[in-house]
Amino acid sequence: MSYHTRSNSGPLGPHPIIQEVDEHLCRLRSSEATSTSSSSISHKLSALQDLHECVDRLVQLPLTQQALAQEKHQKWTNELLDGSLRLLDICGIAKDSLFQTKGSIQDLQSIIRRRHGDESAVLTSEARKYLTSRKMVKKTIRKASANLKANRSTFSSLENNQKTITIASKLRDVEAITLTVFESVLSFIYGPKSKPSSWSFVSSIVHSKRIVCEEAEVNEFAEVDAAFKSLKSVHVQNQLSNLESCIEDQEEGLESLFRQLIKNRVSLLNILNH
Repeated sequence: MSYHTRSNSGPLGPHPIIQEVDEHLCRLRSSEATSTSSSSISHKLSALQDLHECVDRLVQLPLTQQALAQEKHQKWTNELLDGSLRLLDICGIAKDSLFQTKGSIQDLQSIIRRRHGDESAVLTSEARKYLTSRKMVKKTIRKASANLKANRSTFSSLENNQKTITIASKLRDVEAITLTVFESVLSFIYGPKSKPSSWSFVSSIVHSKRIVCEEAEVNEFAEVDAAFKSLKSVHVQNQLSNLESCIEDQEEGLESLFRQLIKNRVSLLNILNH
């Protein structure tokens, strides 16, 4: 995605909050090329939270509310509202995907702790359930990612006063960078692109003694897959615990951001509906 720097000239241009929004945007853009590791995703979500808190302060400014209220019948104001809903939808999908995966992990951990009899058979059976759940999550993410690409905002031209242009431009930029971060989050949850496989392949490695990982960069999801290949109980439990902890970190960031997105959308609705 390409971005364009817009002038902050106009009545609202010099306001410190506008400048603060620009600073947050620049930091997030500079982090786009970083890896999609757990720590990188956490950092991006934290930075995104800071940005949207700043946006909330921008929207609460009397001059902002006056400018948007004056233009509330313009097409682009509806696009801003549509954009805020789009952000909530994709954030919700990311949250649900993490929640579902964590549930599968916790089920696996419970079974591993109390398994009896044929260790390999039990783990193989539970791994099947986990992989089925992961397949459903990945299907949801693929669909969400496709919708993101198909519905990139095509904003109306701004032909009104400079004050309104500045505000709308910033809100558009915020939506664009937020979608980019969410794409990184979905990519993280999806995990590395796997090679063609089937359950027969998983079964064939039940008795493997070594972990073979061909991915150049392995995230926590790939590490759990590798742990299944080794089927060493301690290693499997460690990897599941690491992934669960990683997921909880992302859940916390997304939940906090989700609440902030709701708050910002309500503020926009209040301005444009009065």
